[in-house]
Amino acid sequence: MADEDGSECERNQPRDVWFLAGTFGSHATRACTVPSGRPIAFPVVNFFGDGSDCAAFMSSAQGTVLLDGKAVEPETYQDNSVTVHSTQGNAVTGEEGRFTTAGCGLWVQLPSLELGAHALKVRGRSDDFSTGVDYALTVEASSK
Repeated sequence: MADEDGSECERNQPRDVWFLAGTFGSHATRACTVPSGRPIAFPVVNFFGDGSDCAAFMSSAQGTVLLDGKAVEPETYQDNSVTVHSTQGNAVTGEEGRFTTAGCGLWVQLPSLELGAHALKVRGRSDDFSTGVDYALTVEASSK
């Protein structure tokens, strides 16, 4: 999430989906190469806490996503139970450990994209918290 330019885009990616990061409430411009055949998932705006925190956050959550200039509708997640596995020094939790909490937000899940260049613009807001990321995505043939 602190990656300003996309140089950390490949870090810790699972084999079955490609995750793109949001921000901590700022704007970032990132370039990222994605292997072909991978669906892509990313937050528009999201939060975790207890159920009432999520309800308050989601009461004003809104966002827009443009992929190659075309609108993509985010999915709403209200109060899902999530398990967080955090390492020491984690920028989100600040501590190491495993805990279960409520997660909420607006997310997008895209099927794998065609080979080549794609522009992705993500904007999200809830009350006075806002986030934005402009991604220059390049989908390349997978080496596997």
